[in-house]
Amino acid sequence: MLRSCGRVISLFSMKLSEELEKRGFIHQHTSESVADITDGESRTVYLGIDPSGDSAHVGHLVTWLLLRHLLAGGHKVIFLVGGGTGMIGDPKPDVERPLTPPEVVNERVEKLSMQAKRILGSEEITFVNNHDWLGQLNLIDFLRDTGKHFTVNELIKKDAIATRLESEIGLSYTEFAYPLLQAYDYLQLHEQHGCDLQIGGSDQWGNIVAGVDLVRRKTAHEAHAITVPLVIDKATGKKFGKSEGNAVWLDPTQTSPYQFYQFWLNVSDESVIDYLKLYTTLTLEEIATIEQEFPMNPGARAAQKTLALAVTTLVHGDDAARNAKAVSNILFGDITKIISISQAEIDMLIDSTPHKNVSGNELVVDLLVETNLATSKREAKTFIESGAVSINDHTIDSVEATIEGIAFMGSVAVLRRGKKQLSVLVKEM
Repeated sequence: MLRSCGRVISLFSMKLSEELEKRGFIHQHTSESVADITDGESRTVYLGIDPSGDSAHVGHLVTWLLLRHLLAGGHKVIFLVGGGTGMIGDPKPDVERPLTPPEVVNERVEKLSMQAKRILGSEEITFVNNHDWLGQLNLIDFLRDTGKHFTVNELIKKDAIATRLESEIGLSYTEFAYPLLQAYDYLQLHEQHGCDLQIGGSDQWGNIVAGVDLVRRKTAHEAHAITVPLVIDKATGKKFGKSEGNAVWLDPTQTSPYQFYQFWLNVSDESVIDYLKLYTTLTLEEIATIEQEFPMNPGARAAQKTLALAVTTLVHGDDAARNAKAVSNILFGDITKIISISQAEIDMLIDSTPHKNVSGNELVVDLLVETNLATSKREAKTFIESGAVSINDHTIDSVEATIEGIAFMGSVAVLRRGKKQLSVLVKEM
C-alpha cells in the first residue's frame, strides 16, 4: 500500500471493497456502496468486544480478520475491550445477563486484550478500554447531552429489547441503557481519535447505527458502520458461537490447539470454501485453485486440511499448528508416522485425546473395556474376532492378546477400534 495526500493507493488490481465482498465479510453498511467507505481516504475504524468471558471464540474471529484486512488496506484500527459496558451487558433476547463483579471484568479485559494483540499481530493497532471514559460519566450530564438524542420509541424496536419486553423476564433499565453506552463509545472514539467507522456482527447493527446517529447529531461529521453476516455452517444451519452450545475458544486452555485443529478439519464440504475466504489470509486466487481441485477428490479433505493448518497457525502459532497436524495425521492418517513422533507431539497426543496408563502386560480385551472402546468383555472379544481392533498398525487377532511386545514409540501407542474410535496407551516408565 502507498499513500498520497492521505489517500490509500492499492498496488493490487482488486479494490479493498471488492475483496471484502468476495470474501463474504459484508452484510450491512451505512452508505450506498461499500466502496464509499473503504476505498477512499484512510479511515479510523473500531471494533468492540465485551468481556462476557475470558476468551474470544471463533464467532468473534471473523470480525478480527476483517480488522486485519482493513489495516492492510491502509486504515487505522482501534480495538476496544468493554471494561465499562461489560459490567452491564448487551441485552440478550431470552435471558437477563448476570452482573459480573468488577474484579472479574478487569481480569477478562486483560486476557482478551492480550489475546487480540497476539492474533491481530500488529503494533499499529490502538487498544482502548471504555471504562476509561464510562467510569467517569456524570449521570445528569449524560442524560442531558446523550440521552436526549434517543427516543424510547426507537429503542424498543431493537430485536433483543422488543423480545424481552414481551417476555415474562422483562427488561431492567440497566440493560435498556446499553445501546446509549455503546453509542457514547463511538462518540468518544470519534472525538479522541477521529474514528469514523465501526464494524461488528450483524446482530449488533442496531447498536452500531445508534452510534453513527449520535456522532452525526453531536458533531455533524460523517460516520459509518459495516457489519459482517453471522457465520453459518451450511450443512447444519447452525452458527458459530457459544450461544449455540458449540463454542470453540481461542484460549488454548479451553480449546486445545489439537481440538481447535480438529474443529476446522471437520467442517462440512459445503462451508469449507466460505471459511477459507473469511478465516485465512490466503489470496482469493489461491482459494479459487483449491475450490477447483477440491471436488476431484473430496475424500482427501485437502481444503479442510489447508483451512485447519492456516487458522491454527494464526491463533496458536507455527509450532502448535505443526504439532496438531502431526498428531492428527498419526491418529487419523498414516499411523506408521508414530515411529518419528517428537516429544512435543507426544505431549499434545496425551493432553488432547483419551488415554490410559499401562504397565505393559495388560490384556487387550480388558483395555478395550477400561478405555470405553467396548461396553463389556464379550463385546471386546467380538470386536477382536471381527478384526476391528489394532494397536498402532498391528491388528489384534487373538482374544488372549496382551500388549506385551507391542512397540511403544516414545512411551505411547494407539489402541483403535474401527477407524475413529481410539485411546492412547501411555507406558509407565
